[in-house]
Parts: sequence; C-alpha cells; structure tokens
Amino acid sequence: MAAIIEVKYFNSFFLNKTNSSKEPIWNGSRGIPEDIGGYPVVAVTNDAQDWVIEESRIRGGFNNTSTDYGAKAYLVEDQASASFRVNSMIYSGIFNSRTGINNSNVFSIAEDITKSADPSNGSIQRLYAEDSNLVVFQEQKVSRALIDKDAIYSAEGGGSVTSSNLVIGVIQPYAGEYGISKNPESFAVYGYQKYFADKNNNAILRLSNNGITEISALGMKDFFRDELNKIDTANSSGFIQGGYNVHNSEYVVSLQRDPISQPALLPYYTSSFDERSGGWPSFYSYKPEQIFSIQNDFYTVYKGKLYKHYVEVTPAGSVVKRSNFYGVQYPSTISFVVNSSPTISKSFQTIGYEGTSGWQVSNYKSDLTGEISLNNGWVNNFDFTTGISSYHEGEYVISESTGTAAQASATTSINLNDVTGLIPVGALVSGLGVPTNTTVVSYNVATAVLVVSQNVNVAQYVLLNFYLVANRALYSAAFNTNNPPLPKYYAGFNLKENKYVANLRNGSKPPSPKEINFGGQISGIKGFYANVKLSTDNTTNPGGEKQLFSASTTYTQNNGY
Repeated sequence: MAAIIEVKYFNSFFLNKTNSSKEPIWNGSRGIPEDIGGYPVVAVTNDAQDWVIEESRIRGGFNNTSTDYGAKAYLVEDQASASFRVNSMIYSGIFNSRTGINNSNVFSIAEDITKSADPSNGSIQRLYAEDSNLVVFQEQKVSRALIDKDAIYSAEGGGSVTSSNLVIGVIQPYAGEYGISKNPESFAVYGYQKYFADKNNNAILRLSNNGITEISALGMKDFFRDELNKIDTANSSGFIQGGYNVHNSEYVVSLQRDPISQPALLPYYTSSFDERSGGWPSFYSYKPEQIFSIQNDFYTVYKGKLYKHYVEVTPAGSVVKRSNFYGVQYPSTISFVVNSSPTISKSFQTIGYEGTSGWQVSNYKSDLTGEISLNNGWVNNFDFTTGISSYHEGEYVISESTGTAAQASATTSINLNDVTGLIPVGALVSGLGVPTNTTVVSYNVATAVLVVSQNVNVAQYVLLNFYLVANRALYSAAFNTNNPPLPKYYAGFNLKENKYVANLRNGSKPPSPKEINFGGQISGIKGFYANVKLSTDNTTNPGGEKQLFSASTTYTQNNGY
C-alpha cells in the first residue's frame, strides 16, 4: 500500500548557513526539529564562504546540470520511526543502459522492494551473487535466492524455474543446519567453491554445486571443534579471517582470539585446506588482518601493510628468505607418527631421512604408559630424546695442540716456542702453573704471544697443552673458517649413502616405576609408537630451501612381546 508524505520546497533550491566545521545548520524555521533527530539550532559563523546550496527535488536528473552537492530530497515525516530488519533484503530501481535512466538511487515505497529470510535463522551476515542466484548467509542457515525468476512446484513435489517480475524470488535453503555465525570475514570463494566458518557448530564448511560439505571433518574435526569453541574470550568475540590462495589453490583460514593484538598475546592458528589432497596440509606462522588473491599472487595485510607471499627475489634483486613472515624468521616443522606394528612393544634405535641438510629432531617421544599409582599419587610416563642436531649444527672438531713457554710468566701473557697444531680461541689450557679452567683469549702466530683468561705462574720451558671440542658455530669463530684442517665429527645427523642418520639417545628422567636403567644409561626410545617432530635449524642456510622426501626409523622388539 502506498504512503503519502508531504514534500516541502518541491523543485526548488535553498541556501544553508554552516558552522565552523562546515556542517549545514537548520535554524529551526524549517526542516526536521532537533528533538526528533534533526540538526540542532546553533549559532552561525561570520565566514562569508560558509554557505551550502542544496536541491530539494526528489527527481533530480542523472547527468543534468550539476550542483555543489548533488540531488537531495527534503522530506517531512510527521511520525518518524525506524525499524531494524536484520533478516531482510531491499533493492532499488535499475539503471537502464538503453535509455540512460538511472534509478539505482530510487527506493520506491509504493512497491514491495523487500525480501525476508526466515528470522529463526538469525541475521543476514553475507550476500554473494552467483550467476542469476543470490547466496544468502545467515547466522544459522545458508540459502539461495532466485533473481528475476521463481520456482513452480508440481503436485508431485517436482520443481521448475520460470521467469518472474520479482527481483528477488523464492529463498531456497541448502540442506544442513549450517550458517556463517557472525563471522562474515571467514568467507572466501574460488570458482563455484565457497568457503566459510560456522563458529556455532565448530565447523569449517564448503558450499559447492553438490551442497554444503564439512571440510573440517577431513582430518581436523577435533582441532576445529576445540579451537572454534575457545575463540571467544572475555575481552574479544574472536576473529576468523578467511581467504583463497590462488598461488597454492587452497583455502586459508586464521583463527584469532585477540584480533587486535599484534603480535599475538593469545594462541592463534592459521591453516589451509587443499582441494587437490582433500585435507589440511599445513599450519602457518603468520597472523593476517586480511587475506586475498589478485591474479596469480597471494597477499595478506599485517598492521595496515600489504605483504606479497611466495616471492623469491625482490625487485632490487635480493633473495627473499623462506618461512619469513612480516620480517620474522620462523622454522619449518613437520610432525608425524611412527606406528609400525602397533601391538608390539619396541625400542626405537635410529632415525633417518632422505632430503637436504638442515633438518633436526626437535621431539621424539613415545606413547604414554598410562596412569600408575605411585607414592599416593598418579604418574604417566613416556620415553623421549634430548633432541638431535642437524648435520651442520652437530658438526664438531677436536683440536689438540702443544706449546712451550719461552720464558717464565706470572701474568696473562705467555711467549711460546715449539708450537704444534692450532691454538684456537676458547681452547682449554693446562700445564704446570696454569689455574683450572684457563682458556685461550688470543694467540698471535706472528709474535707467538699467547693471552689467556687468568694469571698464570709458569716457568720457562713448561709444556702447555691446548684442547678444544668445538661445534660448527664455535670453530668458525675460533679458526675464522668453516673448514679448519682438522677431522670433522658429527654428534647429530651424519651423512651416509646420501641419507642422514642418527642414533636415538634416551633422555628420560626420572626413571619410570620399576625401571632399572634409564636416560643416558640406555639407548633407544621404548614404546608401542612414537611422535616425531622435525624442524629446520638456524645454521644451514637460514631461510633457504629445505627438502624432505621420507623419514624412517629402526627398532628392536622388547622382551619377546
């Protein structure tokens, strides 16, 4: 039913005085009174330029002679009221490209221009136009609204689509009690695949031609169940940022409990879903504010700055480090379970991998033994390693050398004769008159002057011994080279037949109940299965490419079981 509203100053112009902030002033003689939401009565300024010309016509022509602020209608509503319809859509007139008439700013109250979705499903959070359909995302439901067409159903229940004068036709819900909650920021689309999060149902979802699929159930159901349930905190409603990574063909979603805090004060998780593998291949260390793709490139926003991912070389020609997000270098990690013959108790002896150098074992832990009563309490034990260094970080040399005091000395400076071998900085010094824990501060080969860390009291011709066990970082500083003329040994991974291998050292402390030997007294990790975590080190070409093709372990059977 049409409504009649009185229009003042039809097809006329009026001049408004403004205040110092350039806001128009309604002086109370016309316009909406202040007590019902109009402009307040304020004093005018003396600035001669503080005037505004406004057009009162409700049909200001498109592309006609322009005025300063465009076409505006001035209406008087005797009974001003407002209503909030969070589950409704409204549409305007159209732009007719043939006639050039633009009615996109016309919302005619004489026509039914609204369409409401089921209010029991909550508010509309997101609209997405696809072909001639409009996808409607409510808090608890996802529906499809037909555009410029309607559905006709037969007596048998079959349906067909026919053209209609309605702009928004029948709203048809998709199967499944899923919605987008109040997280429209989680929405992303690629082709006919639309991704979003339903915090209320603790699920990550995909909408495609075959309906809604819970992709979080593909190997990550427990994780998303727990984390989406905890994403709301006392200080924040949580933030679920989603976007599509065209570069890697994956949906990226970031769960953030404190979206404002950068860096994060609370745990956050950024992960991805890969359509090709049908699973969640990786977590990422970055916490983005926005996620999107342009052409074939993937971008995120952090602290208002735009970052382009998967860049190998900068425009200036410098190499970009891998796993470097927003200026912070992160390690790459891979976790897996060793579960061969799960019913047999084993002692895992070694670990090996095929790939490039730079990988270390951050964690190698057996399964739990279960709760055992001990000393009026309950304990739950497991075996683990103390960590295994990478090939280069576990590399070390042993430097043994000697020298003779050329003359007596009671200071930190000693002149040497008959030097054999290398005398590196940090080497332990021993000999008659040398205090315990004395080390080399410097040695000048040209002058044969040795400086040590403590005063000595050595006589002439006293033999001094120099001993140093140095890892790669230490001997690089001591000898000023990564290849000193000494044999190299490996305390971590060693390279054999193009495969990196290492023994598993038991680091369990204290002993388990009724356990005789434990920790360094035994080798291997006891258990039915083991959780393993490999990570990149900080020595081997940090930020460079690291490859890992396969990992393996050897074990022996325990006690005939």
